[in-house]
Amino acid sequence: MKLKHTQFTDNNGSFSVEHPENTSYLYFPLASEKGLKSCVTPILGGDSKLDQETFLLEPVSSENLHSNRATRNFWLKSDDGRITSITGASDEQESRKFTPDQEKCILHAGFMWHCLERTSSAPALKLRIVSFVPWNNNVEIMHIAIQNQSEKVQNLTPYAAIPIYGRSADNLRDHRNVTSMLHRIETEANGITVCPTMSFDERGHRKNHTVYYVYGFSSLGQKPERFYPTVEEFIGEGGSYTHPRAVYESFNGVPCGTSVAGKEAIGAFAFPEISLDPGQGIQYAILLGADTDRDEIRKIYEEYSSVEKIQAALDETIRYWAEKVNVTFHTGNPDQDMFMKWVCFQPYLRRIYGCSFLPHHDYGRGGRGWRDLWQDCLSLLLMDPQNVGKMIENNYGGVRIDGTNATIIGNGEGNFIADRNNITRVWMDHALWPLITTQLYIDQTGDIDILNRKVPYFKDAQTERGRLRDQLWSSEQGNKQMTQADVIYKGSILEHLLIQQLSAFYEIGEHNIYRLRDADWNDALDMAPDRGESVAFTCAYAGNLRNLARMIRLLEAYSGQSETELLYEIQILLGHDRALYDNISRKSEILHKYVKSCRHTISGQRFLISYASLASDLELKAEWLTEHIRNQEWICGQENEGWFNSYYDNHGQAVERYSKKPGDVRMMLTGQVFAIMGQVASPQQIRQIVTSADRYLYRKDIGGYRLNTDFQELKFDMGRMFGFAYGEKENGAVFSHMTVMFAYALYQRGFAREGWKALRTLADTALDFDTSHIYPGIPEYFRSDGRGMYHYLTGAASWFMLTMITQVFGVRGEAGNLLMEPKLTSEQFDETGTASVQLTFAGKEFTVTYINSEHKEYGNYITGSATCNQEYLKIDSPNYTMLSRETIIALPSRNNHIVIHLV
Repeated sequence: MKLKHTQFTDNNGSFSVEHPENTSYLYFPLASEKGLKSCVTPILGGDSKLDQETFLLEPVSSENLHSNRATRNFWLKSDDGRITSITGASDEQESRKFTPDQEKCILHAGFMWHCLERTSSAPALKLRIVSFVPWNNNVEIMHIAIQNQSEKVQNLTPYAAIPIYGRSADNLRDHRNVTSMLHRIETEANGITVCPTMSFDERGHRKNHTVYYVYGFSSLGQKPERFYPTVEEFIGEGGSYTHPRAVYESFNGVPCGTSVAGKEAIGAFAFPEISLDPGQGIQYAILLGADTDRDEIRKIYEEYSSVEKIQAALDETIRYWAEKVNVTFHTGNPDQDMFMKWVCFQPYLRRIYGCSFLPHHDYGRGGRGWRDLWQDCLSLLLMDPQNVGKMIENNYGGVRIDGTNATIIGNGEGNFIADRNNITRVWMDHALWPLITTQLYIDQTGDIDILNRKVPYFKDAQTERGRLRDQLWSSEQGNKQMTQADVIYKGSILEHLLIQQLSAFYEIGEHNIYRLRDADWNDALDMAPDRGESVAFTCAYAGNLRNLARMIRLLEAYSGQSETELLYEIQILLGHDRALYDNISRKSEILHKYVKSCRHTISGQRFLISYASLASDLELKAEWLTEHIRNQEWICGQENEGWFNSYYDNHGQAVERYSKKPGDVRMMLTGQVFAIMGQVASPQQIRQIVTSADRYLYRKDIGGYRLNTDFQELKFDMGRMFGFAYGEKENGAVFSHMTVMFAYALYQRGFAREGWKALRTLADTALDFDTSHIYPGIPEYFRSDGRGMYHYLTGAASWFMLTMITQVFGVRGEAGNLLMEPKLTSEQFDETGTASVQLTFAGKEFTVTYINSEHKEYGNYITGSATCNQEYLKIDSPNYTMLSRETIIALPSRNNHIVIHLV
């Protein structure tokens, strides 16, 4: 594995990179649990914000990272006129890049902290800036250290310069200049504040209460003495952010107590001149943030009013995030183990940032979508399961009675918004993810009774699965489904799941495959709403039907009950026989009758049905789907090759095909993933799929399995993805999320070596800095040249973590018991034949160690012996070991060691 530039420096994933400023598009996340979301580049570009309406620093997209010069900066001017930027963001330092005169710079970083070390030759100084956001406060802190490296006394004047944007991101291209006229800027003893008079919005202006601030002090207690509160005053006429005349020409500035109105603001000020003896140093702190309460701002300043307090806060923040990422892997590849630290950290980033607010994620207005909400729960169940059960209950409140769901999550748990931009859309995969998450929850916790808990349904104007608007509904009625008696209806979570799965089963197209509607997981398949069908997710739903049947049988066994109550209206979706399943028009009629019956209100009446008949009904539907897809969608390729068609386009034509003509084969990964995961593909078909994927989709040098072959066509009857250049985003990039799910599906079906190939190639490419050009972690995708794109905020992280823990190491729950079924390949053991994982299960900390002293390959080893805290365990099977829930409860909270010898 190549690891040329990135070096890990501790056991928590901290790393260093030399000359990070020589790599484009790098950015690093800094955020708190309270809402502040920042990102920094190697020259401290990037932005900082609380939400879409409250940007402290100017919003940036990826291209702004090299075009925008309005970055955080800290300047030093010596008494002989030599000037340096500690961030390297001066025109002179920029001109020396890629020459022998370029300053030495190294980045050190870890979870939510970022440190730049720079050596300046003129003047001779050792410089350091640590940037971080305390985990529990909305303030970004720059901790600056300066040391004289020369053999003579140096007199220096320090300048801080933080451009303050101070308004909504919408105003970047909507009245940017006009909104600067709203600024009211004050110079105070500690720095500069900006409080705009209003939030400018032509739909309705609002009085503003948010105060943006930049404060600073030195380790000697010095405060700013000269201020430059506007951009014009700081850069000077004809100047720039990289050559500010206030610094180069020592402008006098204005004193404390000055008020300025109606200009672009900057938190720029000069500290008193300092004199440093040889080897002597001094420190500075810059605090930047935003709050609606000036008293709170004063408290923040007091809390971090010395460099000692700041260092303590940094240490606490490092500890906090290290404890959050409470999963540790040990294999034969230490770099990959550290890579997994970042993968396990990424779900926390997406919980904080949502799907917006990092430079590549320059869309949306914050928050997460429906799919993200459920998939992020996967990682929480493995790392921080406390309160996940309640979170899942609240999430089901977003399901509509017709089986669709709200698509945007509001603030707080259980708050949902109907759609984005008032556009009615239905993603046909959305009913898939709640069941997957709930199944993992039940297996990890043993809380099967969650299926009986009652929650409301979401209600808005969208009805009949998005085809019509409910003219009888108004927002004043609220967002809860009502009965005809005007009472909020609550149904069991089992009922929610049944409605989701069954309504999807009956919404089929002309090939008796689930309709694509407005898109599935692949949002870019958005141009086939009429005749498009998703074979890929029909396979996935077949697996869901099987798994739901298993959950129902488990519920019956654990509850001691044989029946359950369900909403009267859904009877029409239950039962029937295979002859009806073949009849497309009859299935459509059944769905129409159901959604029509609950268009506005529902009866609220219930009927009794046995668990056994429910489970049998779901299993019959799953079997029919499997047979139908195998018979209709299988594509035969060359010898030992074959795969499933994944989609039908808006002309009703199959999207994939085999062809002997060079470059004419059409294959998509998505259909193969869910055919394997949903148990539609037979073992022989899986082998053929892998052979085909290796031939047509696999590119080791750019991350592994591409999402599709090059169709060489603008398919406007399928989706916008075909408008992208091939190798970009959904059109043929190595999409990490789908590749990881491919690996998960392969592991799940016993194809461990093939699954590991997919995971290993992703990790190798991410860690090859010369190729990926990203910091450690998994990006959304690798483009055609291998560069990692849309870093950090991806569902691939949760699935990568899930796959490594539950499939590769095989440590997973089963109805609350702990199962250990390793599928490690020989290369994953270290030189002593050891591999281990540290994690939390049932509130207890475990280290599970596998010892494969003979370095046997997967498939050639079995469990020889197993101990827990040196007590021998019963071996239930050659392939796995089980620890019962009762045994786990009796164990201590920490330091539980399970050792399994493989022979």
